[in-house]
Amino acid sequence: GYIVTNNHVVENANSVKVGLYDKRVLDAKVIGTDPLTDLAVIKIDAKNLPTAYLGNSDDVKVGQWVMAIGNPLSLTSTVTAGIVSALGRGKLGLIKNSYGVEDFIQTDAAINPGNSGGALVDLSGAVIGVNSAIATGGSGTYVGYGFAIPINLVKSVSKDLIAHGKISRGYIGINIGDIDYTMAKSLGLDKPKGVIVNGILPDGAAAKSDIKSGDV
Repeated sequence: GYIVTNNHVVENANSVKVGLYDKRVLDAKVIGTDPLTDLAVIKIDAKNLPTAYLGNSDDVKVGQWVMAIGNPLSLTSTVTAGIVSALGRGKLGLIKNSYGVEDFIQTDAAINPGNSGGALVDLSGAVIGVNSAIATGGSGTYVGYGFAIPINLVKSVSKDLIAHGKISRGYIGINIGDIDYTMAKSLGLDKPKGVIVNGILPDGAAAKSDIKSGDV
């Protein structure tokens, strides 16, 4: 009875209920949440529950057809279709934390409030992402693009939440920056790749190694 959803769907909730397709409404227990990826795992106790097949988001390609499933605008069990518009979308400011993990699949399948926590599936029905956010232009509703958390990241986070109820992360202890074309050329790189170390945090792991500012 484990169910993956968004952290913002269940955070600060006094109680959580799950409505199933067969009209059953069940109490759910929050197993664990991870605000840095906006993921949460809840659990219901019931029999004859269907299970979703989880795909491999590393195989997702820009341009492939996908479907978004959810309950947008209180419209139960709605499916919309579109394509994958981009991969690895970050720096969107959707997770309000400097350590937030933003690595979204961008799609033009219509996603609206109520789709959060729903599945983004490929045409074979494999779940490749969890719908999480939309570009609104300030309107609060869909204006062309939605964003889903890749299922491989979801698998990793949900396994930890189920096993431990929380996520434990290691930090290397450095400040990093992107490398653009000009910087790559000055560093002797054939193309922009990697990150540049802008600073070392005192007492961090990197401070005890030979990593220095300016390293790539």
